[in-house]
Amino acid sequence: MPFRTSMVPVASSALPFWRRPGHLIRTNARAYVLLNVAAYGLVLVGFALGLLFPELNTARADALESDGTADLVRSAVSSAPLFALLIFAVNLFRLSLATIVLPSLLVPFAGLALFGWWAVETGVTLVQTTAVGWVALIPHALTVLIELQAYVLFLLGAWILGRSWLRPRSVGVQRHRDGYVRGLKSIGLLAVPALILLVVGAIWEAYSLLYLVHPLSQWLLGGAA
Repeated sequence: MPFRTSMVPVASSALPFWRRPGHLIRTNARAYVLLNVAAYGLVLVGFALGLLFPELNTARADALESDGTADLVRSAVSSAPLFALLIFAVNLFRLSLATIVLPSLLVPFAGLALFGWWAVETGVTLVQTTAVGWVALIPHALTVLIELQAYVLFLLGAWILGRSWLRPRSVGVQRHRDGYVRGLKSIGLLAVPALILLVVGAIWEAYSLLYLVHPLSQWLLGGAA
């Protein structure tokens, strides 16, 4: 069921551009909080499932091998900048756009459902099978926090689009197509901080996996690493 959000008390166009995303988040604070709970919660659900049913984790690893994702990653890990660029491209095009935004442009809220499935699968994938893998999960946890927050912003944009499209009066217009346009503008505004988070997340993920995991493993595991 759609949950209620407050009406916009001040036109965002009257604010400086750099303040508009924050204003949009505050205006839709309840939706933003619930989307955060859902996004992080579903990843944790998937993680718990991966721990309880190891065969799910094995199936996910096999799927990443068969679809070429694992080979693509291995081909880029020799260079941190290239690895970061690959991570950013995948997170932007495959996840943010293809999973969340584009489906929501065609069917209201479709991206939210698709992302929910991806979040559970990701949680399953995060379960490790080696000691070094569990050590790698320590810095990677920050990556998950950063990147999920970027996706939450896209999810909020998709939510606002769907609400504005179906209930145009919620954004102060009468026609559905005008509500659709307002929703598109909201996605554009929220994409700005989301892209910044995706860049930061990609850089941290690439450099931490290449340069932090090994010394951390040596420190924590000693000769077992």
